[in-house]
Amino acid sequence: MAKLNFGGVEENVVTRDEFPIEKAREILKDETIAIIGYGVQGPGQSLNLRDNGFNVIIGQRSPSQSWDKAIDDGWVPGETLFSIEEACERATVIQYLLSDAAQISQWETVKKHLTPGKALYFSHGFAVTYSDRTGIVPPKDVDVILIAPKGSGTSLRRMFVAGKGLNSSYAIYQDATGRAFERVVALGIGVGSGYLFETNFKKEVYSDLTGERGSLMGAIQGLFAAQYDLLRKRGHSPSEAFNETVEEATQSLYPLVAENGMDWMYANCSTTAQRGALDWWKKFRDAVAPVFEELYDSVAAGNEAQLSIDSNSQPDYRVKLEEELKELRESEMWQAGKTVRSLRPENQPEAALVD
Repeated sequence: MAKLNFGGVEENVVTRDEFPIEKAREILKDETIAIIGYGVQGPGQSLNLRDNGFNVIIGQRSPSQSWDKAIDDGWVPGETLFSIEEACERATVIQYLLSDAAQISQWETVKKHLTPGKALYFSHGFAVTYSDRTGIVPPKDVDVILIAPKGSGTSLRRMFVAGKGLNSSYAIYQDATGRAFERVVALGIGVGSGYLFETNFKKEVYSDLTGERGSLMGAIQGLFAAQYDLLRKRGHSPSEAFNETVEEATQSLYPLVAENGMDWMYANCSTTAQRGALDWWKKFRDAVAPVFEELYDSVAAGNEAQLSIDSNSQPDYRVKLEEELKELRESEMWQAGKTVRSLRPENQPEAALVD
């Protein structure tokens, strides 16, 4: 394990160089890894583990769209694809990757197969941190570990296929075997992490819920909508409003930030853009800081967890979700985005050759 210094703050991190995939395979060579759930994280993590040479099986409810997707991805019923209960029985490592609400409903099924020495793996600290609300309390004689990729399962898989890695956090909630560290790090490398940084279950879920509601999804949609609506109200066309709000950000500027940081992006923009950004960013920070304080307090109090549990446990959850997503999808801004994306050069048919 390496210690990296981030502006005077030391962190424990694990890189691929110090913990190569061959070492991970050796550590887990006698383990059977069961991926429980084939929804958001399940496909990416399981396929990466399989491609990296680990012994992986899938546990999924049937019939379901996810069961069919698993078959399409090459998992074979009765060989590598099983019911949740059978997969848990066969496994030595149970990767519990169902949605938070589904984890609650399936917990009794999973719990009875958590025999001494097994490992229970999460990609989110939700279930354990809010155990008073979820009822998920792992037995004392199993390892309880976490690998949380900093992105969707789709991104994890795409980056793996491209020969890249998505950074992940790791945590150990319970070390019953004395092997929890080597297990969790081997699994983190196996699922395709770029590097692993240490956290704990509570910090993971607090930061994750804040980020999803904040700069990763909720706040960014709110920022986009506010600027787009303003430009439209002031007479700008949908194309101009969308390009200046979203397209330039995602296609031009954000990749520069990812490449070398915000200062480098600023340095590669016009002097007029630099001046304006430097003059205005603190105003935006100060405007939203109280909202982030309110958000974090709500996460820490368990309010966001309870809202999620209450909403996502309803039988008509997916119907209501689709209605809310439809509102986004059919808004003028994202309809404009659909058109703008279709006009990108890579989405255009090759121009006919003219003699």
